[in-house]
Amino acid sequence: MKGSDAIARILKQEGVDFMGVIPMNTLEEAAARNGVRPMIFRQERVGVNMADGFSRVSNGRRIGVFSMQAGPGAENAFAGVAHAYADSVPILLLPASSGMDRKGIHPDFAPSRTYRDVTKWSDMITIPQRIPEMMRRAFTNLKTGRLGPVMVEMPRDVLRGDIDDDLVAKYNPVRPRKSAGDPQDVKVAARMLLAAKKPFIQAGQGVLYAEATDELVELAELTQIPVMTTMAGKSAMPENHVLALGTRSGTTTGGVMHWLNESDLVFSIGTSMTALHIGADQIAEKVIIHSTNELQDLNKDYDPDHAIIGDAKLVLKQMIAEVKEQLGSQQRVQNGTATEVQSIKDAWLAEWMPILTSDETPINPYRVIWDLMHTVDRKNAIVTHDSGSPRDQSIPFYEAISPRGFIAWGKSTQLGYSLGVAMGAKMAAPEKLAVNIIGDYGFGFIGMDIETAVREKIPVLTILLNNQTMGIYSPSSFPTANDLYGTKSTGGDYAMVAQALGGYNERVVQPSEVAPAIRRAQKVISNGQPALLEIMTSEEHAFPFRGAVGGAR
Repeated sequence: MKGSDAIARILKQEGVDFMGVIPMNTLEEAAARNGVRPMIFRQERVGVNMADGFSRVSNGRRIGVFSMQAGPGAENAFAGVAHAYADSVPILLLPASSGMDRKGIHPDFAPSRTYRDVTKWSDMITIPQRIPEMMRRAFTNLKTGRLGPVMVEMPRDVLRGDIDDDLVAKYNPVRPRKSAGDPQDVKVAARMLLAAKKPFIQAGQGVLYAEATDELVELAELTQIPVMTTMAGKSAMPENHVLALGTRSGTTTGGVMHWLNESDLVFSIGTSMTALHIGADQIAEKVIIHSTNELQDLNKDYDPDHAIIGDAKLVLKQMIAEVKEQLGSQQRVQNGTATEVQSIKDAWLAEWMPILTSDETPINPYRVIWDLMHTVDRKNAIVTHDSGSPRDQSIPFYEAISPRGFIAWGKSTQLGYSLGVAMGAKMAAPEKLAVNIIGDYGFGFIGMDIETAVREKIPVLTILLNNQTMGIYSPSSFPTANDLYGTKSTGGDYAMVAQALGGYNERVVQPSEVAPAIRRAQKVISNGQPALLEIMTSEEHAFPFRGAVGGAR
């Protein structure tokens, strides 16, 4: 068979049912012949973002795939791949390239070499007979250790060359491998955790990928220790739980701030503990127990007092068993922690309630977040934000109550990322409502792919906060440029753009119409049509604890 058919068959064996693509790539036709649906996007970046969202919501159990044409296709995908790399998302990139006889000749673009700094593993198939071997390596990297994007470059002559059918027939899908922590390391960690005066647990997206929310909740309840999540870990802990502090981000909650300031120990699990250059670094001042499945995370930015290497779910199970062993018959009872958490949360929300329920016009963006949360069925919704103000306004206040009910991100902050992610989330969980919250400036980057959602029948809800300006920046950010040339202002009627592209649309100007508009959009979406709500908002510069939180994610 041809090399392209061999790759397509292996994709099918690995459980791949569809892949994003922008023609022309020989694999596109081979995929269709072998039962893998090619989905055409308007730009490569959004297609890669779709693969990203699909892999996240699938927790890496199913892998999002994007294939690019040689040259410009591979070049244009870079931003999406870099984003997946920053957030450790497993996606498979399959770029075509020139034949082997043109390698190294200007202006040949070499994807596997160029992308090595933004992929977990990147290599090129040099002859058709190596296709099964290279695909096996790719899926091994996609399914083990710290996750991340993987690239397999496919030269033209490899795609068109012949490979023995038997080599492909012998291919076996890769099984994920994981390991538990060293029992002695777990014993020490449990002893430290129980001895601390005011500890907290920090849960990262490793808890989500390990599908370990139940174990996280059990450990928190067993020890009566509160939990905050990293940005990417948001939704790992149900945020309506009595021991949930919220998400630690560039903006955050009152509970997070209180425990960061008052605690003496952090048990950080499923996180890379990457130091961020925002705000004060309270983490460095504490006793640190760091549990990760990636050896290179240890001692990267912090010198932990103790560490465990292992899968988050397996380590949490070990910690639960060890804590029970050490506590014996003296099980911990309610120690006032839950009451303290709730009291701080109530006081913090009371301060913000006038803004969250504001009737001002233009509409306050926090009112939109608040009404969205109280209108949708949060157990059956997946919400994500865009970069800038939508991120900083939604993460503290949207209360995620189920795993992957909210996709938060921010190690790379590319405008426009949210639409593709929502589309991928909908592909992974078609029974759920997928929502992306985006600003008018971010929409300008990716708006044409609303047509992709319409054509490919991916009914997502886009909530566009239109304040007709770059709201994340204060008036003092670039005063001269703005005064002389209006560099902060933007414009446009985006609801009409969505209509022209075949989507349902509304422009909302009154606060009282936000919730009804969301309900109308949900009805349209249930019938299979994407919807865009353009909500005319104010430029809001109030952000909860902005710049006050730093340290590891």
